[in-house]
Amino acid sequence: QVQLVESGGGLVQAGDSLRLSCAASGGSIRNYGMGWFRQAPGKERELVAVINWTDGHTIYADSMKGRFTISRDNDKNTVYLQMNSLEPEDTGIYYCARDVISGRLSPHTYDYFPWGQGTQVTVSP
Repeated sequence: QVQLVESGGGLVQAGDSLRLSCAASGGSIRNYGMGWFRQAPGKERELVAVINWTDGHTIYADSMKGRFTISRDNDKNTVYLQMNSLEPEDTGIYYCARDVISGRLSPHTYDYFPWGQGTQVTVSP
């Protein structure tokens, strides 16, 4: 079973940048969609961005377009999320996950398993 470990979260000020990493081990993520999702306090988990490992196609939530960039490193089995121009509304726990079915790109949280443990991102005004 693949294991996913997120890192890179922290406390920043509005307008700052962060880069999150998701390292995969113990299983394959090649040919799968990989995604970043977030959960704010009192809210449901939502899409941030997903990427197709094979062709690099991406889907972003509307509020992240132009500010966030998802990418992957084949050699390191790692997915990244570069977050720029952070806003207090971006505060939450950011999770990495793998699609349960290979060869597609889904924006739906229910299509992803397993999940990492999450990394906290807090953006102060």
